[in-house]
Amino acid sequence: MSAIPVPRLALPRAGIFRRFASQEALLALAVIGLAIAVGFVNPRFLAYRNLADILLGNAYIAIAAIGMSMVIISGNIDISVGALIGVLATVSGSLAVAGAPTLVAWIVPVVLGVLVMAAQGAVVAYLRIPAIVVTLGMMSILKGGLISVTGGKWITDLPQGFHLADLNLLGVPMPVAIMVVATALAALWMRYSASGRAIYATGGNAEAARLCGVNPQRTVVMVFALHGFFAGIATLVYATQLRVIQSTTPPGLELTVITAAVVGGVSILGGVGTVVGATLAAILIAEITSALVFVNISPYWTDSLRGGLILATVIADIVRRRRRASRGRRI
Repeated sequence: MSAIPVPRLALPRAGIFRRFASQEALLALAVIGLAIAVGFVNPRFLAYRNLADILLGNAYIAIAAIGMSMVIISGNIDISVGALIGVLATVSGSLAVAGAPTLVAWIVPVVLGVLVMAAQGAVVAYLRIPAIVVTLGMMSILKGGLISVTGGKWITDLPQGFHLADLNLLGVPMPVAIMVVATALAALWMRYSASGRAIYATGGNAEAARLCGVNPQRTVVMVFALHGFFAGIATLVYATQLRVIQSTTPPGLELTVITAAVVGGVSILGGVGTVVGATLAAILIAEITSALVFVNISPYWTDSLRGGLILATVIADIVRRRRRASRGRRI
């Protein structure tokens, strides 16, 4: 019996369908569709100023979500990022007010972010303590230490040159430009570099990665250090948007960053996901928060929506994995 010929266009069409069904494509469509839907209910939602505020005010969350995505892809998680950003913003603002050169006030938070996160990564990797325990302890240390040292004071009289977020790059507001460039570079690095592929390998199966020549311990330290770098950049965007910096940690920031990574398609079990999805998810979450106000729904529902999005995404990921496993067994 002869085999049934397969039309030549079947495979390309299937490939195109998969691209449009990807998490990134679905998120992009959700961002556009939600804007159109809410615009019908309240046309003011589509005003340039509101759309700009959504991007400008939440670019730092998207940048922090890039590093968080890498950490979760490696099979770990970090719940100290919100506290770290609060501490780094206080350090940056204090340096600026104390008369330090602007470049120093910008660079120090990034360096500190890398050092703090690399130290946590080393504890996770070499002492084999679960990341959630290590980062929970660090979150408490950072939050308590910040209030104890500063008393929650306000940092005022920031010099004009400190406000990097007020600048434009080729006509694009600096926070948006940094978000786009950081996402593009991180996506290319994760996809095409050996170190980026090692992160996926470690998160998918650390023992198999080790047998293939990847050092899981070094990879975990590296990914936490990169996470600290992006947290430092996020701090820079966040702090330089403010005219007054309060020496406290932004409430619920870590949950928002984790939500953006998970809803963006990063598997909470590790080994799967992209930073592009995390950035799009951060924009979508910010858009939902703004949309609630424009359709006269209490913004207090935002936390419930974030939790629901995380739960739905994790359940969908587990169902997908089980289906793949069952298909593999049948084959």
